[in-house]
Amino acid sequence: MRAAVVPAPEGTPRYGEFPDPHAGPDDVLLDLVAAALHPIVRSRARGTHYSAGSEYPMVPGVDGVGRTREGALVYAGEVQEPWGTFADRFAAPRTRTVPLPDGVDPVAVAAGMNPGMSSWMPLTEHVARGGALGTVLVLGATGTAGGLAVQNARRLGARRVVGVGRDPAELERVLALGAEPVALTEDADADVPALTAALDGEAPDLVLDYLWGAPAEVAFRALEAGPAGEGTVYVEVGAVAGPTAATPAALLRSRRFQVRGSGIGSVDLSRYRDEAVAYLGRIAAGAVVVPTVTFPLERVADAWQATHGPRAVVTPV
Repeated sequence: MRAAVVPAPEGTPRYGEFPDPHAGPDDVLLDLVAAALHPIVRSRARGTHYSAGSEYPMVPGVDGVGRTREGALVYAGEVQEPWGTFADRFAAPRTRTVPLPDGVDPVAVAAGMNPGMSSWMPLTEHVARGGALGTVLVLGATGTAGGLAVQNARRLGARRVVGVGRDPAELERVLALGAEPVALTEDADADVPALTAALDGEAPDLVLDYLWGAPAEVAFRALEAGPAGEGTVYVEVGAVAGPTAATPAALLRSRRFQVRGSGIGSVDLSRYRDEAVAYLGRIAAGAVVVPTVTFPLERVADAWQATHGPRAVVTPV
């Protein structure tokens, strides 16, 4: 079959031949309709993600929309290396497939499910546990996942959403989505009071952090300087700004402050499937919007260069 093939760690995918995927008795074989180039796709292809395999050459892609032999469209997640979704055909666990509603745009589903679920899961869990969604702070709100986090928080009833990012043009989009934008600089001593002022004396109920690294340390300092509130749950989702962040001891001891992660190994998979069905319905209904740009599979090298802006989606042609 034809596929995007990564020859070695840190390599750029090339369009070429790759063996057909192995579909076990609990898998379904799908023809590619649309698969998005998420940050996790890049990092797994590089071999740097905690869930990455070590087998090369490999086909990247962790999820996507495919067509069954019967002609039905399904969203499929948890596709395993070395046979990813950037190929003519891919195999997915039958229990990780969700039928698409009639009329839904498969490109929107491919682009939106992975980044959207990254915030939908912790947001809905917080609500289910009886937590308030008064103020939600989103670090990295200018990215695709961060923009969806803003939309998701608003849809779930957050009274305020504060969105943090660097790109001034993208911060305008964050404002249009209903968040109060805060611009980060390279100067932490200036960023801390700016974020403190934006929170306006109110501790966030939930923090969704797609950045980690230095921006997380800015957030920790701002939260330590602010009021304790009723308690803050800080959820680390991504680490594009760095793999580590120093947490002040005083912050942990002076208030109800919980730090946890949201990722492949930290969610209840049965609950994930239920929420995936619900979230797919929201995408189908147009309740959340994801900017996309499409590339035919044979131009996967061009898609790989699209590191900013709309989410790149690979299609068969």
